Parts: sequence; C-alpha cells; structure tokens
Amino acid sequence: MVKYAQNELFSITDFTKQIGSVVSSIKEHSLEKIGILKNNKLEAVVISTDEYERLKELEEMFELAEHTQIYKTIQQRKETPLSQYVSMEDMAKKFNIDIEKI
Repeated sequence: MVKYAQNELFSITDFTKQIGSVVSSIKEHSLEKIGILKNNKLEAVVISTDEYERLKELEEMFELAEHTQIYKTIQQRKETPLSQYVSMEDMAKKFNIDIEKI
C-alpha cells in the first residue's frame, strides 16, 4: 500500500479549487503524487507525465521479460524427451483428482 503525506491528500472539492497549483507542484516535483479523496476514500492519484511515462516503460520492460521467460520455457520443453512427460491421468491419480469432475 502506498503511503501519502498529509500534504499529498486532497478532497475532490479542494482538488478542483486548487487544480492549477496542485498540477504545478506535481510538474515541478515539489510533490511526487497527489491522492484525491471522495467521501474520505482514495479514488484517484495524480502523478507527473514524466513519472507516468517511466511507469509505462517499466511495465513494458516487465512484459518483455515475462515474454522472454515464456519463450525460454517453451524452448526448454521442446527439448524434453516425451518419455519424461507425465500424462494428465497419471498426474490426476498422483494427486487423487477425479478427472470426470473437472
């Protein structure tokens, strides 16, 4: 859970009244983020475009790493001899699973 300093939390009413100064504070990095509260519940977060782009780049990097790992796993499994494979029926028996109920 992300923690917020007192000066980083705004009610939706206060946020709309102060949007210009709040956005400037985010843009100038005097505030990292702003949490917007509605009925005392966090509803949205405002971050700078630089931070948003950095997060999107990280997300893309993680997706690429995940795809790379999946590809490597597939390549390794292609090299596994069929004699080492375990049938679904044998695996179900091993774990006492009734395939008919699946």
